[in-house]
Amino acid sequence: MISSKALIDQTGISRATLNNYIQLGILPKPVVQSLSASADEGGARVLGFFPDDALERVQAVQILKGQGLSMAQVAERLAQTDALLEVQELQLETAKEAVSARPAMRPIGRSASMSSTTSSATNSRIQDALGSLSLSLDTLTQPAYMLNYNFELTWLNEPARKEVFGFVAPPTKSADRNLLNLLTRPEVRLNIDDQKSLVSLLLQLASSRITYDALAKLVKQSDPDLLALLDEITFAEEGQEQAVNEVEFFQRDQRGHIVSYRVYAVYFREGILVVHAPGEERGDDLINFLTRRDQVIQSLLSKRLPVMTPLAVLVADLQNSVRICSELPPDEYFALINQMWATMGPILRKYTGTHGKHVGDGVVYYFFPQAESNYLFNAVACADELRQAIRKISAEWQLKKNWFTELQLNIGLHEGQEWLGSFQSANHIEFAVLGNTINQASRLSDFARHGSIWATKDLISKLSADERSRLEFGVLRKSEANGDRFVATSYAQVESLLDLAKEKHEKLRDIAQLAVAEIKRVSNTRLY
Repeated sequence: MISSKALIDQTGISRATLNNYIQLGILPKPVVQSLSASADEGGARVLGFFPDDALERVQAVQILKGQGLSMAQVAERLAQTDALLEVQELQLETAKEAVSARPAMRPIGRSASMSSTTSSATNSRIQDALGSLSLSLDTLTQPAYMLNYNFELTWLNEPARKEVFGFVAPPTKSADRNLLNLLTRPEVRLNIDDQKSLVSLLLQLASSRITYDALAKLVKQSDPDLLALLDEITFAEEGQEQAVNEVEFFQRDQRGHIVSYRVYAVYFREGILVVHAPGEERGDDLINFLTRRDQVIQSLLSKRLPVMTPLAVLVADLQNSVRICSELPPDEYFALINQMWATMGPILRKYTGTHGKHVGDGVVYYFFPQAESNYLFNAVACADELRQAIRKISAEWQLKKNWFTELQLNIGLHEGQEWLGSFQSANHIEFAVLGNTINQASRLSDFARHGSIWATKDLISKLSADERSRLEFGVLRKSEANGDRFVATSYAQVESLLDLAKEKHEKLRDIAQLAVAEIKRVSNTRLY
């Protein structure tokens, strides 16, 4: 047994940190024993004792924290992996070494830390025992990269840049990062055969998630000559996809020698992570790492390369949220907001949207080009379905509360081409778009009233004729002489729809000349 004071002295952690380890389940609750006061234990009459392996467990935590893991991730890994059993076995072996390394009869309460040589050796052996636990994107020595389902490169490591592609730096625009185009550029030092081999590999990996027609469309846009490669691909049936897809791949190295690789692919909603491992390497640790999907995608998203990309932005805000907040008890208000967000989540995923920043009671969604659907129409259809969902929630709460308040979600839609990046903290990642598109969508949400959806002319005009035919949109024209009249399939500048000279409309003046229309209804909101 080792006392809490000795554990703190030998590891350098604070008592607060020790208590945190106990709460997280990293260390068991100490066994409390009554002692006679002694100088060795600082005069304590009651002291907690931990198992002998507590010292090595704390050292294992420090190793994992050195890899950049949060405490929650450390606790999860120690609790849920088989490697923990190896560490525990190692601790039994090294405990005797640690004891023999201490000076004889030295009181445990004094500064009696292990010698640096023994501590270093123990850390090294613990590191070996952790094995794949310490593997991360930062420590991958194999070429690795991620592409979305438009074949655009969203992340790559240095080995991939050098060994797979050979360019100096990836382009800044999303369209220029399309690998079907990028591989043929002069800065990518691949011969024709290697280009086709790599394209064939990527098409094969993508075929697990993308239909033949969608892949054919992407290939035609890039290089119609590559269509023949699609005929060589066996498309997976629904439900056959594995957690980690593994295929064999051959490529020439810089000396012109043929090198065999085992290529591993992991599929996420955001794209495909691809790792090239030399054929002779055992991939057990790598596969174990790749199967930790939540941790892998969290790390990938935090490393996503900033990119200039086309996108649609949806900004939605709950009208009269301050008044609603004042009418409801705090627990009911938060229950309402959480119900709204929980309802929005599946609708967002259905239309392949990406969460932006939550601002108060409002939300921001981003829609990016997709292989099998039109992202612009997805944004419009998503907005219409959100409106219908909030109307149902409103009816539920009116019945529940017996009140007359109506929940109304005001939505603004705009499109553009902006920089996409991410802001991150220790345990949170948030996508962010820099530029005027999101600002104008936000102002349009402020302009919208009574649960209406307003979209810019730019966005609606870029829809196909078929998609526009499924929208009922236009502008309500007000006339004292002839009465109000809704003019279908028309647009108007914001300044012609309300008096911007009024102080309450001051923040809308920067979109005064923006041409907009109200979307009344979307018919058959299937994905295009």
